[in-house]
Amino acid sequence: MATNTTYTDTAYTDPINRTSVYLVLSVVLALGIVVVHFFYSKADIHLWLNGNHTAWQDIIWQYYTYVGEWVPYAVAAVLLLLRLGDGMLLLADLALSGLLAQAVKHIACTDRPYMFFAKHFPDIDLPFVDGVRLSRFFSFPSGHTTTFFVLMFVLAVIITEAYSRRQAMEKDKRHSASGAVFCAAVSLVCFLLAAAGAYSRIYLSQHFLEDIFGGIVIGVSSTLLLLPVASRLQVKPWWSWGLIKV
Repeated sequence: MATNTTYTDTAYTDPINRTSVYLVLSVVLALGIVVVHFFYSKADIHLWLNGNHTAWQDIIWQYYTYVGEWVPYAVAAVLLLLRLGDGMLLLADLALSGLLAQAVKHIACTDRPYMFFAKHFPDIDLPFVDGVRLSRFFSFPSGHTTTFFVLMFVLAVIITEAYSRRQAMEKDKRHSASGAVFCAAVSLVCFLLAAAGAYSRIYLSQHFLEDIFGGIVIGVSSTLLLLPVASRLQVKPWWSWGLIKV
């Protein structure tokens, strides 16, 4: 989200530039998935990515995948109390991306790994995680991946925008270099967290890699569509209202 500052450095005023690392890495990952699918079948890719189960990974990925369910709404509730506009941006993004993902799911109507392998490769036993209830249908795109990439993209925008506001108030251009590093670091961490959430869906055999591609595209695209709206609305007095001041 853009902010009115005295800086001329676009790293502080433009949300796309501030989160460019997140965007570039997301695009690279999506394109990499497309390239991989030119050379290997989705069954082979899934077996390769899903073939190294360990007890500690079972625990980590089983619980980390829940971040893509209720956590975004808890974060939105906190943001609504801190800065109303930020919370509304996240909620609107979750709603838009969720509707798009569900629409594509019902149009594509593809089988999840459990059902796909049962139909086409009944002799292959996928490694499953105890306690995880496996879905069978509506595989493409991954709704959890969509949510992960929405949540982390919006958080990257909000965190870097808050940092730029603080630097603008200090009116010290000497911080521009460190500010660019900070924005890049935040974007990188957010991307890694989103990518980890996407991988959890493959590890748990809830989705194929191609489903992750769909989730990335929808999650990033919906956020890019809403950012210009947020940039125009953030000048409104109510956007910055917060019950809790930090």
